[in-house]
Amino acid sequence: MLANNSKRNNLIFFDGYCNLCNYTVDFILRRDKFKTFSFASLQSNIASKLLSEYGYALDKIKNLDNVVYLRNGVLKTKSDAVLSILFDLKGIYKISYVFYIFPKFLRDFFYDYIARHRYKWFGKRNICRLPTSEESSRFVEWKMISKKKYLFLSAKWNNLLFANYSVDYKL
Repeated sequence: MLANNSKRNNLIFFDGYCNLCNYTVDFILRRDKFKTFSFASLQSNIASKLLSEYGYALDKIKNLDNVVYLRNGVLKTKSDAVLSILFDLKGIYKISYVFYIFPKFLRDFFYDYIARHRYKWFGKRNICRLPTSEESSRFVEWKMISKKKYLFLSAKWNNLLFANYSVDYKL
């Protein structure tokens, strides 16, 4: 079991196609000075396996309707996930905890509204976000791949080149 064999703290599952989600991942990567967070796209096999081990419904994963944050062995979703991530970023972002004064149903109402319109407002990628070589150690699926064929992207600005490589990553 993945959940029992690894210490998964501060693992953020995000929609890899969503531009808003990818901007958020970039925002966190730039501000996470202590490399506290790890990431996995909700479209990845690792997300399906790990989240189902924690009891998260697979249909919710397929709908990509919310961010999921695995924090100290507890899954947080929607506004709870966002507020916990901001709090764990430390510094000025800890002030986000003040939003817990609002009831969850109200916070999630606003979260759902933004989530419903995120593709229209921010756009959608044709392919899932792939980490740069500097970021790859922070993305769980890239650390756990072993002897599988994957489609890699080599991106320089907006020019994308596709290449099929066989890789062997070790934990």
